[in-house]
Amino acid sequence: MSIFRRIAMIFGAKANKALDKAENPNETLDYSYQKQLELLQKVRRGVADVATSRKRLELQIGQLEQQQTKLQSQAQKALEVNREDLAREALTRRSGLSQQIADLQAQHQNLQAEEQKLTTASQRLQAKVDAFRTKKETIKATYTAAEAQTKIGEAFSGISEEFGDVGLAIQRAEDKTAQLQARAGAVDELIASGALDDMTGTSKDDLTAQLDALSSDNDVEMELARMRESLPSGPSAGRPALEAEDAEVSDPAADRSAEGRGGVQ
Repeated sequence: MSIFRRIAMIFGAKANKALDKAENPNETLDYSYQKQLELLQKVRRGVADVATSRKRLELQIGQLEQQQTKLQSQAQKALEVNREDLAREALTRRSGLSQQIADLQAQHQNLQAEEQKLTTASQRLQAKVDAFRTKKETIKATYTAAEAQTKIGEAFSGISEEFGDVGLAIQRAEDKTAQLQARAGAVDELIASGALDDMTGTSKDDLTAQLDALSSDNDVEMELARMRESLPSGPSAGRPALEAEDAEVSDPAADRSAEGRGGVQ
């Protein structure tokens, strides 16, 4: 096989595959139905043309027959006035018209036969077109249902192109989320272990937190001990201060009676 034949075969195979992928059975059936309608229209137009020609011959035959009748009448009148020469001429013309009429009648019969054939062909073609239309609609409905069922099955199985892209996007999002979660957990563990420093200063490891809590408790205990040492010793140590405070708070009724006695004296 030559190189050119191989190239032609390769291009032919590629083109056939591309055409097969681009071909839509519904569109193909509609196109075939349209071509059949066009053919049926041409057949009907042919029937109309033949019928028109037949009708034209019928009109010509009728005109020639009228001329024959007229020439017959003229020949009769010529004999009545003793003009035999005119009568012979009229009859001669009438004989020529008879030959023309015979030829036209033969053509008329042929046109009638042709018209009958075309009419029968048109009726048969019309029946075939009607049957093809019914079959076409049935095939289209079946193909559409099968196509929809296939798409639904592919969608459920996740092998369709549209849902495949969605599935890949979801998978990538889940992988990225899991990666971020793992990274965040690892960083928290490193910060808690002290391997990484928290730049904000808000995070502390467990050991630091325990030491801070212990230091805080020691500070509280030391403050309480200092406050206890500052207090006076013994239970009576606080009485003079309390009695002094009580003496400073005077009774209002006693103050009024003392004022009354001072005024009487």
